[in-house]
Amino acid sequence: MFALKEGDAFVVLAILIYFIVVLTIGFVYAKRSNSSTSEYFLGGRKVGPWFTALSAEASDMSGYLLMGLPGLAYWCGASDVGWTAIGLAIGTYLNWLLVAKRLRKYSVVANDSITLPGFYSNRFHDDKNIIATVAAVIILIFFCVYCGSCFVTCGKLFNSLFGWDYSVMMVFGALIVFLYTMVGGYLSVVATDFVQGCLMFCALAVVVIGSITMTGGLENTVAFLSDIPGYLSMTSIATPTVDADGVQAVAGSQPLFGEAGEYGLLTIVSTMSWGLGYFGMPQVLVRFMGIRSEEEVKTSRRIAIVWVVISMFCAVMIGIIGRYLMPVELLTQSSAESIFIVLSKTMLPAFFCGLVVSGILAASMSSASSYLLITGSSVAENIFRGVFKKNATDNQVLIVSRITLAAVLVFGCFIAWDENSVIFNVVSYAWAGLGASFGPLTLFCLYWRRTTKQGAIAGMVTGAAMVLIWHNLIKPIGGVFGIYELMPAFLCSCLAIVVVSLLTKEPEKTVLDEFDHYMDSAPEERSLDAVLEGDIPLQ
Repeated sequence: MFALKEGDAFVVLAILIYFIVVLTIGFVYAKRSNSSTSEYFLGGRKVGPWFTALSAEASDMSGYLLMGLPGLAYWCGASDVGWTAIGLAIGTYLNWLLVAKRLRKYSVVANDSITLPGFYSNRFHDDKNIIATVAAVIILIFFCVYCGSCFVTCGKLFNSLFGWDYSVMMVFGALIVFLYTMVGGYLSVVATDFVQGCLMFCALAVVVIGSITMTGGLENTVAFLSDIPGYLSMTSIATPTVDADGVQAVAGSQPLFGEAGEYGLLTIVSTMSWGLGYFGMPQVLVRFMGIRSEEEVKTSRRIAIVWVVISMFCAVMIGIIGRYLMPVELLTQSSAESIFIVLSKTMLPAFFCGLVVSGILAASMSSASSYLLITGSSVAENIFRGVFKKNATDNQVLIVSRITLAAVLVFGCFIAWDENSVIFNVVSYAWAGLGASFGPLTLFCLYWRRTTKQGAIAGMVTGAAMVLIWHNLIKPIGGVFGIYELMPAFLCSCLAIVVVSLLTKEPEKTVLDEFDHYMDSAPEERSLDAVLEGDIPLQ
């Protein structure tokens, strides 16, 4: 089952070196991280701008950057993946601009909150921790799905490279993530994310440059793909001709496509709404809370935007060029997500191929580690200590956190067991759930003092429920209802917060005073330029 072909030993060697590096980082930070829950869950708010930026983006992008996005581009062309990437780039920028500095500042004012659910509860002085409990449950549900998508990436990687059993390698990758997350906590996750972010960036750059070189010139690629209806268009979408099993038909050495599908304005807006999800991504928001100082946010923002834009552009190009170089190599949507791996094996010497594909492990493992840590901290800090045992010691909280990590690991593996899972689809579901549940609430917490505890709960529940309802019951109707569930769920969550907050009693004076204190910490000058630059909260 684990036999190696000639030359594969060097690929395995490179991947083993990568594993050793990330595990070493985990053990290096173990002593410091386990000194307190603040250190374990948030690194003591001592993380610099470079580590914050690359950690936020590497943990966010996960396996869909190196497998999901190229696979989608390979399968149906430029429009769907292109508008998704544009929406994500805009969302990344606005999240850093509108949320990062304010959340760092307010999380300290709100009883020095060290978890996102904890911040929500402290923001409204929710002594019963109802808000934190609801938030922790939502995180637990959707992060199990998210972890599953990362484990799918690990299984597909080793299966595509060496033909090894998908399920065994999926579980192996999950255990590696579990080990260094459990031992090292937030600091190990951030440090490995930094290394992995650099590796992902280099891997994408190497493969896209190599792919362009193999084509002999982009004009050849454009000429070939222009003959596929809708493939290079941003206002229509290519439609592969598939059989009942989802396998694309082939004529000779050419893949078959039907007529181009429509990709109208509503679909474009729906696809770009991926960017809304950033406002509610716990793995990104917690990085904002842990940065060393508010003044370093601008530096982090610039680093993050450059990394995201270049990385996503390379990912999309790899998928598109891959269709030209290997038009009939990958004939199902699930297998199309291996195009990055297939190109790497084709163009690179074995050892360097191993280093490059380690970027895929980097993407999935950096994200999975963040999801595990945030879920563990939410359950242990906000449910166990916040509800069941308020006098729990830090050591007891850490034990419960690690038990939670193990539980999420098991559920994530269960979700990832099907090797035909499409990473992009799994990620989109979890992304919508978290974005609609927490995105509106985060914005209202930072910008609207009249938001009430009841409004916060209504917003979270409405956002999560609408994602489930729209995805499973309304979206299958098709037509105008076939839009991405994040957009309607996000809007419904906003509406619920506003309506319920206005119908319930104004927050207590202590809550309003705390909000005003957070506002007063901003400069007095309230020019439009200062607001847009992210220095002053809007009223």
